[in-house]
Amino acid sequence: MGEGSNHVDEYDDAMVTMLELIWGEGFLAPGAADTVRNIVGDLDLKEKQVLDIGCGVGGGDLLLASEFGADVIGIDLEGPLIARAEAYAEKAGLAEKIDFYEVSSSHLDFTDDAFDLVYSSGAFTQISEKTAMFDEVVRVLKPGGTFSVYDWMKGPDPFSEEMRYWFKMEGLTYAMETADTLTEMLASTGFENIEVRDDDGWYAAEAHREYERMLGPLNEQMLAALGEEKQAHFLEDWRAMLVVLDKQELRPGYFRATKPAD
Repeated sequence: MGEGSNHVDEYDDAMVTMLELIWGEGFLAPGAADTVRNIVGDLDLKEKQVLDIGCGVGGGDLLLASEFGADVIGIDLEGPLIARAEAYAEKAGLAEKIDFYEVSSSHLDFTDDAFDLVYSSGAFTQISEKTAMFDEVVRVLKPGGTFSVYDWMKGPDPFSEEMRYWFKMEGLTYAMETADTLTEMLASTGFENIEVRDDDGWYAAEAHREYERMLGPLNEQMLAALGEEKQAHFLEDWRAMLVVLDKQELRPGYFRATKPAD
């Protein structure tokens, strides 16, 4: 979200189709509904104001509105994703609880102290100017409000050739940080009660199960939806991801912090 007017859409139809086959309709990040619940944790969101940064096609927002009772605004850089999200919300009868907006920069075009929760799943790993975005998150959160994120972090060493190869297969922009760096960034921005943790290998194990499904039960669906060339590409993409997950060079996890109450 730091690319502004230079942004080029990266989630084409094939990518969205593939991710929804793996994670379910509306979801472009691992864990789908369970990850949303993990991000929310014990927060009471009934009639609370929630901002989803990098909402994708809106599956998380539908859950935040339907299961948690939140009033949600979802924002994303990619217009086609927003269009899908709006269609899903309309189909689910939740259009009055959720608003979606296409944005073009890291500036959050909302008033100060507007949200009880700023939420994100799988998007901050692609935001290069994290400190600038953290500044904006602090600004738009209500005093005492929560910032809670699922993100893909990295290990402490420079990127290996295996990691660079996986980036090439992904075709997405990544700006990963270590857990320690994220902690420092959040603290320097003024957050308190900072918790940053990896997922203890949960997604590494889950990704292996996903790969087995791609080779087995999902094989024919992938072929029909994507064609032989793209099916082969995504199989290699997942195989390459397993390498860096198993090495713990790619470290999915969570971070949460709060804006000071006074």
